[in-house]
Amino acid sequence: MTSSLPPAPPPSLPEAPELPRRTRYRRPRRSISWIALFIGLLLGVGGGLYYAWEIAPVEETDTAPYQLRDEDKAQYVAAAMLRYKYDGDLDRAINTLVELNLGADPIQAVADMACNLARTDYIDSNAGLNGVLAMMNFYRLQGRSGCADQIIPAPAQDALVITLVAPTPTATLPPPPTKTPTPPSAFVVSPTPTILVVPTTPPQRDFVIASIRDFCDSEIEGVIEVFVQDFNGDGIPGQAVRVRWDDGSNIFYTGLKPERGPAYADFQMTPNRAYIIDMPGRANPPANPLVADTCFTEEGIESLRSYRVVFRPAN
Repeated sequence: MTSSLPPAPPPSLPEAPELPRRTRYRRPRRSISWIALFIGLLLGVGGGLYYAWEIAPVEETDTAPYQLRDEDKAQYVAAAMLRYKYDGDLDRAINTLVELNLGADPIQAVADMACNLARTDYIDSNAGLNGVLAMMNFYRLQGRSGCADQIIPAPAQDALVITLVAPTPTATLPPPPTKTPTPPSAFVVSPTPTILVVPTTPPQRDFVIASIRDFCDSEIEGVIEVFVQDFNGDGIPGQAVRVRWDDGSNIFYTGLKPERGPAYADFQMTPNRAYIIDMPGRANPPANPLVADTCFTEEGIESLRSYRVVFRPAN
């Protein structure tokens, strides 16, 4: 008799692994955070602009005259015309205008610039008015005209002529007849009128050296920087400044570098040479000459000594 065995239990299946619960620490992470990237971009651009505009702004140097803005070109021309009024060098004045690329008729361009300046508050100061008058004088001599001729009153353009006429004398009657006849007298003839020329603008005040300061800079070597200012500290363009040394001299003018302001002019010195600086006929030189000797910067770099000279009207 055969015995029956109980059937074998079915094979058990392997248990499925327990999946981890989804928590905030186990969320799938993105490869790029667009919000963080955008914020970083804004911070980078803002920081770069702040550095470029406030901390280390770009200083424009070696600007060619034709690269100036229109308003700076007009002031540059005013300074050049004041220089022409002083030295009468027409070729130099024309070459200055050519360098500005003013078009086919640069002289008429001077008239147009004078017109534009006359319409602004540029002529409210004596320096600005003198600059526009110098421009007007230049283009008139070349047969041009502009609206500045009508904007600026005539007394400001030329000297005012006043005629002083002696009062009309009363008639002198002939005396009564006497034994000795007296020739009949006539009316007294009026004297020739006296012509008195009264300038419409007061003569320029004399200047004095307000300050002289030497400095040592490896990027500015052996330069005399000059500033000619009025009583308020505003720049006066077109002013002649002279430097003299043992065997020569040179005259240069303020306002020809508008990027440095209307008061500015400079002169490059030769090493180890002494210079005397003044405004010819306007200001006396200092007691001591300016010497381009060797100096050392704060970083210990060898350079040539430079000077900063400020002229202001005398009290």
